[in-house]
This record gives sequence, C-alpha cells and structure tokens, in this order.
Amino acid sequence: MENIAPHIEALIFCAEAPIALAEIKQCLEEKLQTNVPDNHIKEAVELLMQRYEAEEFAIQIRKVAGGYCFRSKNQYEAVVSTLLSQRARRRLSKAALETLAVIAYKQPVTKSFIEQLRGVGCDYSIQKLLDKELIIIKGKDKSPGRPLLYGTSEKFMHYFGIDNLNDLPLPQDVDSESPLADSDQEGTPTASNNA
Repeated sequence: MENIAPHIEALIFCAEAPIALAEIKQCLEEKLQTNVPDNHIKEAVELLMQRYEAEEFAIQIRKVAGGYCFRSKNQYEAVVSTLLSQRARRRLSKAALETLAVIAYKQPVTKSFIEQLRGVGCDYSIQKLLDKELIIIKGKDKSPGRPLLYGTSEKFMHYFGIDNLNDLPLPQDVDSESPLADSDQEGTPTASNNA
C-alpha cells in the first residue's frame, strides 16, 4: 500500500472543519480502491502530528471537535490575533460573548435563564450566535410554555479550538480583555455591533 501520510495531510489541510478519522478512511478507501486499516490511519496521523511539532513549522496538527485540523502554534498567537482582530466582521460583541459563555458553561439553557443571569435581554445576541452557527437549539424545556433550550455546536468547538467541553477554561481563568470581545452592549444593533 502506498504511503498514506501525504494523502491524509492534504485532507486535513483542505477540510473546512476538523476532519474525523472515519471521513479520512472513507476518502482514502475510495481513492485507493482498497481497505485501509484504522491503525494505519492513526499511525500516519500521529506521524504527521510529530512532524509538525518541529521548530521549523509555525503550524501543527491538533485534535479539535473530534477531528483533526491545522492550527498555528502558541508562539505565533500575537501575529494571528492581529489578523483576526482586523477581521471585524467575524468578531463577537461583548454581549454575544457573555451570552455564549452562559450557554457554554450552563447548557442546555433557556433564553429566560440567560436573561436572568445577565440582567438584560439577549434576543439579538442569541439570533447572531444562531446565525454564526456557534449555538444550536437542543430541544424544549419541560417548564410552562416549553421554551427552547440552547447549547453549543460543533462549530463552537472548532471556532475556539477545543476538542470537547471539558477543554473550556475555568471561568476564573478567562481574560476579560479578550481580543475577541468588542465593547458593545446588548441592545439595538448598530453598524459596529456584529455579535
């Protein structure tokens, strides 16, 4: 069987979201027209991960949201943050970040729970987070009126570079001066309030 590592590297590079081992296997088997053992795929991924740990690479392969993707190394965080901060369209307002934090740490939650905890309305932030696919509707609560329950999505884990919810930082470790946060408050949307 030909060396599958370059094929896997190309798949990880081209995938828009973290690519799972099962999807890698499916692509390889379709291309190679043969069964590719799971352990061969895992070994190749491990080899690639080790290769990108070398100092000459500014990127690495990381397991995120149950799949694998390329990420910049921590020592290049400042320059990458500069790029990201220039892309204001993709930034989250302070109100949206607060709403997202409540959902991430307390999920599944209702809108009224979020509003009670934050002390302000959150319709706009919830809608923006749904539009950005960072949160999803997880079902309906059993309380009167059967309000919707919100939780985080796979895209949330990809966006924040975590593999599962246990990777979330402890609330006391979160920097309130995060470069992702704008100073906008909840309320009427403005041109700069991009949620």
